Amino acid sequence: MQGELLMHKIRVYADTSVFGGTQDEEFDITSLNFFSKVENGEFLLLLSTETYRELSVAPEEVRTILLNLSEGSIEEVPIDDEVRDLANEYIGAKVLGQASFSDALHVAAATVAGADLIISWNFKHIVNFNRIRGFNSVNIRFGYRAMTILSPKEVNDENENL
Repeated sequence: MQGELLMHKIRVYADTSVFGGTQDEEFDITSLNFFSKVENGEFLLLLSTETYRELSVAPEEVRTILLNLSEGSIEEVPIDDEVRDLANEYIGAKVLGQASFSDALHVAAATVAGADLIISWNFKHIVNFNRIRGFNSVNIRFGYRAMTILSPKEVNDENENL
């Protein structure tokens, strides 16, 4: 493969809201388009054990989205001590409150895994300008890189800035 430029597959961490979005009239087409891109190999989907935990209690039609994805399209991300510690730093810095610890776990898992991008429909706790600034402030302070956090709509709009 000398002389060829190998394309890096974009590693996208999706939280549970993206799966749930497939069942919401406002978000269904965009969410389904994202999962289609995952299945077509445009993205590698990163899922944490927290996402699996949340999906285990989701309605069957939401769980079916996960079950229909091919094994090679998913990278599993563990929730380990490093992820929990970073999530606790977000809480300690008041980026999120303790009641939103699960959301902090999602961002921390994606950060520790080195995701290229986090996508979510959670505009209150994740896809939120001030929270993104807070997450990234903590990330940089502890030696992680700043994360790009978008809604699935921004990913599906064929933006060239990905």
